[in-house]
Amino acid sequence: MRLIQRTNGTELSSPGRDFLAIEGLPASELRRLLDHAEALLPAAVGDVRAEARLAGRVVANLFFEDSTRTRVSFEIAAKRLGADIVNLGASGSSASKGETLVDTARNIEAMGVDAIVVRTAISGGAALVARHVECPVINAGDGRHEHPTQALLDALALRIRLGDLTGKRVAIVGDIANSRVARSATHALVTLGSHVVVVGPPALVPVGFEELATGPGSITISHDIDSIIGDIDAIMMLRVQMERAAGNGIAPDYRSTYGLTAVRRNKLRPGTPILHPGPVNRGVEIDDIVADDNRDSVILAQVSCGVAARMAVLLRAIDR
Repeated sequence: MRLIQRTNGTELSSPGRDFLAIEGLPASELRRLLDHAEALLPAAVGDVRAEARLAGRVVANLFFEDSTRTRVSFEIAAKRLGADIVNLGASGSSASKGETLVDTARNIEAMGVDAIVVRTAISGGAALVARHVECPVINAGDGRHEHPTQALLDALALRIRLGDLTGKRVAIVGDIANSRVARSATHALVTLGSHVVVVGPPALVPVGFEELATGPGSITISHDIDSIIGDIDAIMMLRVQMERAAGNGIAPDYRSTYGLTAVRRNKLRPGTPILHPGPVNRGVEIDDIVADDNRDSVILAQVSCGVAARMAVLLRAIDR
């Protein structure tokens, strides 16, 4: 049971099982998850066989937004650990008939699942589900709010390349306003002591974004990628989210002003890792030759880290 009773009879979630946000997660817990995910990486990519610690458990993927990497990596992560997984999308569920997200989750829980993974366009949707079910809930992306497992895998990919992230300068470039990835990654990096440089067109960088800094690291904002390109330790390019009306905030020359072109790539310090959470708009935020550069691009490494990160989160939620 995820719920315990307060002395006054009201219910209280037991700590440590839901995984809803990076914001507020203690640095010690974040580092513990990163250490566990890194240890699981050989099993995540199939080099060794993982211990079936979740054998007999059932994980439900409720994905009410389109997804490739996140949905499939949760499925692979669960299967590597021996769990069974059920996938449900909006188009194949009673959500198309008007059933609410909470009602869907409560009905799925009633079938005896051990954890629910939620992806939704509703900001705060995962937390809403967590308040109404007893099994652990994992946020796989909720509107413009957070994408905590993505931040975990991004931090893991960076830590593998750079070592301790304390003091590292990491640029996050592009559609900040619509990006839950940017929010979660910023929270994670600042908590780990990194200095985040947020870069994008003024219309796509929220006013006050630097106030997200609540850890030992810091956040600065720039609207000029060329002014910072040679002074960073890593760079993450973000997809321009046309489906969230980002097209209204970008100029026709976005690639030339903010894209990571081959020319800009050559201004990076040697060995600077290049990240992108995907899907990639090739020729918009990043050029083909840069995205496919096996020397500095860690885009596919991020995907591998995603399976390991989600294995760690599933074990944290279920393996008690």
